[in-house]
Amino acid sequence: MIRPTLIALALALSVTAAHAAPKPGQAQFRNFTYEGADPVDAQVKLAPGQYRNPILKGFYPDPSITRVGDDFYLVNSTFAYFPGLPVWHSTDLVNWTQIGNAIDRPGMLDFKRLGLSRAVFAPAIEEHEGTFYILNTCVDCQGNFLITAKDPKGPWSDPVWLPTVGGIDASIFFDDDGRAWILNNDEPPGPAEYPGHRAIWIQEYDAKTQKIIGPRTLLLDKGVDPSTKPIWPEGPHILKKDGWYYLTAAEGGTAEGHSQVVLRARTVLGPYVPYKNNPILTQRGLP
Repeated sequence: MIRPTLIALALALSVTAAHAAPKPGQAQFRNFTYEGADPVDAQVKLAPGQYRNPILKGFYPDPSITRVGDDFYLVNSTFAYFPGLPVWHSTDLVNWTQIGNAIDRPGMLDFKRLGLSRAVFAPAIEEHEGTFYILNTCVDCQGNFLITAKDPKGPWSDPVWLPTVGGIDASIFFDDDGRAWILNNDEPPGPAEYPGHRAIWIQEYDAKTQKIIGPRTLLLDKGVDPSTKPIWPEGPHILKKDGWYYLTAAEGGTAEGHSQVVLRARTVLGPYVPYKNNPILTQRGLP
């Protein structure tokens, strides 16, 4: 039940406003927290080794996780809210503690005049040779960028903008040979054939100069089955295991048609072959 908490919150805010009313034209903000509990939770007893979803309750969309030894680090979208991009830590993927915010200084990004559903979309976090990287898109505020840190708690660097990386949902992949690659969703190579026709691209990144180098390569056009006119292939990530490169991406938009698909190749630039039983995750069959 959350009603008593909300009533108490309303009273607290009323008292605060009565004691320190802002002047005309002056904004006033005060942090607050809220809690909620589902009665069903109390009825379910967890056995050893079990856990209950969601592992993060509340507003934590687009999670990205990286592993460093026995530690896991997670970041998620926060759009135009500030501070942004909370950084979480866990040792078991179930219990998470927030250890900082990657966007914690007003000068890092400019959210002025943006709606709350714009700004930072779908961050991707990786670690390579002691440096943490977050790639992100600031929608309607300069596009794709990356920030780095030696400690995931921060401080994180000012944004390094990637003007030649268009679209959204940029991520980074470090190969065994030390080369780095940035993936992103962007416009298709030719005119879009239908609404939602997008593509996944890859381009090499020089971590020393923090610049994109070389030509970009098309990895996926439309989706895993172009004959069905799939929409919005996005959120691409590459994983490598046993000599295979696995490209995973969302497909179908963010509503009822959403799905997750996977493809694999013998080289980082492809060609990538779709898994025959795609999608590997979807809710399309639910009533």
